[in-house]
Amino acid sequence: MTQNWVQVAYLVAAVCFILALKGLSSPKYARRGNLIGAFGATLAVVVTLVAGHFRHVPLILVAIVLGSVVAVPTARRVAMTAMPQLVALFNGVGGAAAALVAIVEFLKAGQVESTFSLAASVFTVLVGSVSFSGSVVTFLKLQGLMTSRPVVFPGMKWLLLLAAVGSVGLAVMVLPTRSTLLVMLLAAASLLLGVLFVLPVGGADVPIVISLLNAFTGLTVAASGFVLDNVLLLVAGTLVGASGTLLTRLMAKAMGRPVTGTLFGAFSGTSTLGGGKASERPVRSLGPQDVAVQLAYASKVIMVPGYGLAVAQAQGTLKELVDLLGEKGVDVSYAIHPVAGRMPGHMNVLLAEANVPYEQLKEMDEINPEFPTTDVVLVVGANDVVNPAARTPGTPISGMPILNVDQAQSVVFLKRSMRPGFAGIDNELLYDPKTQLLFGDAKDSLGKVVTALKSL
Repeated sequence: MTQNWVQVAYLVAAVCFILALKGLSSPKYARRGNLIGAFGATLAVVVTLVAGHFRHVPLILVAIVLGSVVAVPTARRVAMTAMPQLVALFNGVGGAAAALVAIVEFLKAGQVESTFSLAASVFTVLVGSVSFSGSVVTFLKLQGLMTSRPVVFPGMKWLLLLAAVGSVGLAVMVLPTRSTLLVMLLAAASLLLGVLFVLPVGGADVPIVISLLNAFTGLTVAASGFVLDNVLLLVAGTLVGASGTLLTRLMAKAMGRPVTGTLFGAFSGTSTLGGGKASERPVRSLGPQDVAVQLAYASKVIMVPGYGLAVAQAQGTLKELVDLLGEKGVDVSYAIHPVAGRMPGHMNVLLAEANVPYEQLKEMDEINPEFPTTDVVLVVGANDVVNPAARTPGTPISGMPILNVDQAQSVVFLKRSMRPGFAGIDNELLYDPKTQLLFGDAKDSLGKVVTALKSL
């Protein structure tokens, strides 16, 4: 009877995870989806503790409390601009936890467990270790603790190949030998593989790798379900693995690059680079009053938010500007590129914080046909996603679908400096005769435009 109610509770938790993913597919229902997923996870943990007959429940509770003490303040204080880094760390911790659990289970029952369970343990150690070390490197790149450019050295691709073959070879050798030493060597080789796997990735490709590593972590959780004979882990891991894989493909498509090009482009010189120096070519600049006049007398305006908006935390000021324009009868909407910011949905979440109506948010495919009939496009902190270089063969972002801002009648860029975007290349649109630039912090600049608009 006890087993029946546990399975029913696990089924409810699994349904919650599915509904959570469904909710996360739309900005309108994302918050609700998160709450449903959190409820499912809490239910699963409570049921497992109550029905698991663990000998070390006090230690488990202490670990939960310590984890909460660290996680809650971190999650509440993290800036929206640092959210991708936090996601990378979450991915890594999940992979590491799965790998450690698999190692512990191997040490407890490595000589007696079935070949299938042993294979699941070995798989979890390999992929979980890759996910952990790779996620740490993506965190360091995004946080600026190491260069965001691809890191490549002579012979690196052969070392990467050797690490991959060595890890798989050790995994195969563990099955017949059930050697503890080989399991430890497998974990070490897989950690090295994860580092070498991510080092060659640079610039705007890093978020794609985060999504791929998220899928890896999901697979390790699913494999842990086999190791621990827990159906809920199997379901949850499969959902994360499948959704992470789909997201990786969608992000790669949004960047106009195959996943293989993202991972190994640096070895052939086609990787999206980071860094880049500011250009010294002349541009047309203007003041806040000029921007206000252009916007006030336009019939149709499109806002293009980017990472610079997130850095300046200017979403509230941008909404205030849009509301003022709406009162003056101007048709205003937001153009959202699939990878605006540093992750899919980054801009949607940012604008949702400012209570921007979902109806005003338009995805790239929907908004692109409207640019030719738009009077003014205001680009706030975006760069690569509006760079016409994507249409030119041979550039780091060649083939990447972009917002067709260059087709509008007039373009106003709000930029802090002339430094290139995350891909590290010049944006030719900045030098177009119909483009003007307002330099400064995005929040400060938008505040001055709002003030000027109110005085008209």
